[in-house]
Amino acid sequence: MRQKNLFGDEDDLFGRLCSLGALSEGFRAVKRNHGSPGIDGVTIEEFESRLDEELDNLKGELESWKYKPKPVRRVEIPKPGKGKGVRLLGVPCVRDRVVQATLKLLLEPILDPRFSDNSYGFRPGRSQRQAVEAARKIVSSGKGHVVDIDLSKFFDRVHHDRLIARLTLYILDKRILRLIGMTLRSGVMKDGLVTPTVEGTVQGSPLSPLLSNVVLDELDKELERRGLEFCRFADDCNIFVGSLKAAERVMRNISKFIKNKLRLVINQDKSKVSLSKYVKFLGMTIIAGTIAISAQSINRAMAKVKELTPRGTHLTLERTIEKLNNWYMGWSSYYSMTQYPAQLRKIEAHVRRRLRSRFVDQQKRKRNLFKKLVKRKVPRYLAGKAVFSNKGRWALSHTTAVEMAYPNRWFIKEMGLRRRSNEQRPHWFSLDQWVKET
Repeated sequence: MRQKNLFGDEDDLFGRLCSLGALSEGFRAVKRNHGSPGIDGVTIEEFESRLDEELDNLKGELESWKYKPKPVRRVEIPKPGKGKGVRLLGVPCVRDRVVQATLKLLLEPILDPRFSDNSYGFRPGRSQRQAVEAARKIVSSGKGHVVDIDLSKFFDRVHHDRLIARLTLYILDKRILRLIGMTLRSGVMKDGLVTPTVEGTVQGSPLSPLLSNVVLDELDKELERRGLEFCRFADDCNIFVGSLKAAERVMRNISKFIKNKLRLVINQDKSKVSLSKYVKFLGMTIIAGTIAISAQSINRAMAKVKELTPRGTHLTLERTIEKLNNWYMGWSSYYSMTQYPAQLRKIEAHVRRRLRSRFVDQQKRKRNLFKKLVKRKVPRYLAGKAVFSNKGRWALSHTTAVEMAYPNRWFIKEMGLRRRSNEQRPHWFSLDQWVKET
């Protein structure tokens, strides 16, 4: 029975790929995702300025098999935290991104329905929030021991032949498979030198997330065959069992499967067997049957606040608060899934204290700071007690006098500092208890 998708039957996918309608849809997807130019330097705006010509050329090259993907531009992104190394990304040229985005639109309706219900990453209608909530439900059911599997450099180590072989189970049009193979082997350019790619899928390619799910769906199917409960988001996979002994057995057996069958490498330093409250999953931790922001994520947020509020900055307070708002509202939009609002309040309090510390630091002489506090209607005895106490700037920022001069409501109402913790109802589980448990 033929599988129908947005563009037609699956046995004529290549013909659909070569249509101007499909390529136009692919370009619109590329434009929505923005992105920088590849090795040819052509931007999305430049490509769009001659869109009809570019799509006609692509159509002709694909139909005549003169199309050849260009090497991707190598970009190195530092991983969060000191000494964590870099993440290797690749930026394809816009024309290649259009072809790959069109391929994704063609293949996703065929492949996605075959993926596991326990897979949440890079799939339409699925999200990180759903994955964390699913993990919470499993832990609440009594399976509190977690097999946390971390795949080392997964995207860089995907086996091309195995991936194509997996695709042949679902894709009838061999021309599509040939084109995907060309894309996988297009090479990487760094410092003007092109390196051939004999394994891996490029992080940054529109097609890579879908292909990664094709590879790891084999792991999903194996876990389901063994009757295990798990949640996977991209290469982040947690398996939940009822006891430590069972978790250790699962770790041994699944590690062998990943190494011998999938030909992937497990990062032994990051993979572990532990109770759920000691395991980070998508930045969150499942503790006492509820969802909390992990300790690592809290620490990174505190470091980000410090980065955005440096000493001796030339930025105005308004500009600093604008940058803080842009970061925090994005960060907290995801992490607001925590059921412990005190975690968000902790970050917001740290932001305000950093700003108060800045005000203190700007007054080079103690007498100037004293006058400033009095001018902001702080009683003279309180201002004097704080300023002339020989405390440093950080300690002064947490005194009654400074907090009275620059209260929370002043930051929020007068300066427009945004917060999210007030949108959350308090939870019975205190922050102190969370710290103790984690």
